[in-house]
Parts: sequence; C-alpha cells; structure tokens
Amino acid sequence: MRIFMACITALGIAACGADGEPVTPTRDATITLSDAGVSGMARVGVNQGPVTVTMGVGL
Repeated sequence: MRIFMACITALGIAACGADGEPVTPTRDATITLSDAGVSGMARVGVNQGPVTVTMGVGL
C-alpha cells in the first residue's frame, strides 16, 4: 500500500508540472472479449522527455 501511495504521489507531482509547465497525462483503456470471458485494462501515465511514468490496473 505504501508503494502504491508513493507512486500516486509521484504521478501527481509529475502531472502538475512541479518542475515547470504542466504536463498533460496520457490515458488508455482496453476491453477484450474472448471465449474465456471479458477482461479490461486501464492505464494512466505521464511523459516528460526521456522519462515515462505509467500506472495501470487490469480486471
């Protein structure tokens, strides 16, 4: 849980532009239908030059 909160905090600081101009976060969502059922995935991230921070969850 601590690692999760640390990642959320870091993502929030990166997204608000604490070191310069605000950075627009990226987002992605996928829903997959197969014979085994339905699955989904969502990701949120921030790109700033060579640094990329991404978090995701799969259902």
